[in-house]
Amino acid sequence: MAFRGWPIEAVEFYEGLEADNSKVYWTDHRGVYDRQVKAPMEELLAELAGEFGEAKVFRPYRDVRFSADKTPYKTNCAAMIGSGYVSFSADGLSVGGGLYMPDSAALARYRAAVDDKKSGTELAGIVAALHDGGYETIAHDVLKTAPRGYPKEHPRIELLRHKGIAMMKTYPVGAWLGTRAAKDRVVTALRAGAPLREWLARHVG
Repeated sequence: MAFRGWPIEAVEFYEGLEADNSKVYWTDHRGVYDRQVKAPMEELLAELAGEFGEAKVFRPYRDVRFSADKTPYKTNCAAMIGSGYVSFSADGLSVGGGLYMPDSAALARYRAAVDDKKSGTELAGIVAALHDGGYETIAHDVLKTAPRGYPKEHPRIELLRHKGIAMMKTYPVGAWLGTRAAKDRVVTALRAGAPLREWLARHVG
């Protein structure tokens, strides 16, 4: 079926799950998740695959083995598409992509590329363009000072302090979310993030 957006029932499903993150709630509302949340996500990804690549919807269950938070279910429906990311929740629609929570080897390659004058200056320009376009850049952690081996006065010290870099934009819930306009916003954001993802592919892998 063609993607037509997420109906209000999908938003209400996650509002309810945030209030009652239990197996009882999940079991009682599983049909709403399957039809109104997951199915639209799969329809969207199928339409985007030709431009952005293969996609995978993440499992709705949280891994609580090593977490103090034992709530069993995720409060969003998220997917990877190519090297991009799409997430639907009660807060709206988030789109992004990049290097998030890299291992030590990938982080070392990222920092070396930021340190290099040519590739580092290129990344700084990409980040500035994203900010000008209304997108944010994030990392799962940011050091308070320069990483070991790099001077505090480095011209790209802000990028070096980031443990990776990703771009993200969140669109709050509105009437548009239940229409094909949702696809347009995802496409626009994924295209805006392409230069960052391509830079990371070249320099980090």
